[in-house]
Amino acid sequence: MEDLEIINLFWNRSEQAITELDAKYGFAVKKTAANILRNRLDVEECVNDTYLGVWNTIPPQKPNPLVSYVCRIARNLAVKKYHANTAFKRDGRYDATLDELAECIPASIDIEADYAAKELSAAISRFLDTLSYEDRFCFVRRYWFADSISDIAAATHRKAHFVSVRLFRTREKLLRYLKKEGFVE
Repeated sequence: MEDLEIINLFWNRSEQAITELDAKYGFAVKKTAANILRNRLDVEECVNDTYLGVWNTIPPQKPNPLVSYVCRIARNLAVKKYHANTAFKRDGRYDATLDELAECIPASIDIEADYAAKELSAAISRFLDTLSYEDRFCFVRRYWFADSISDIAAATHRKAHFVSVRLFRTREKLLRYLKKEGFVE
């Protein structure tokens, strides 16, 4: 079923919309949540919450593309669940991914401040536009979807070391770019 047809099912408040959404994008939603949570029960809860979130936001939203919209909801819920699960302890899997970006994204910016977050987000989007397709793919898969280096290597038909080096160089470029834009001193 096409995305527009699924969205129309949501607009008509048909429960078939969830079934069709799961059939088409269920794997992507589960993978997005599993890359962050790594716990089957938490992933299942996140997937269900994602579908509820989509149900509650369509209408009024008419997302295009639908897969990005659904995966963004799944990622946000998974990160929220991850932080709730690790509030009193440090869990190295997802923290390691975030730590890789720590040098580039300044701690002095209050991410909770809406304006600062939007400005930083826009700067990162502009930076991503300067990258080659492969570098952008690797960066987004690693830092948005939290894919492992080996998963990215398999998807790009490269060696893990090659991907790791490319990500390191991309982070260095991001740091230089954010310095130039005035986000980092």
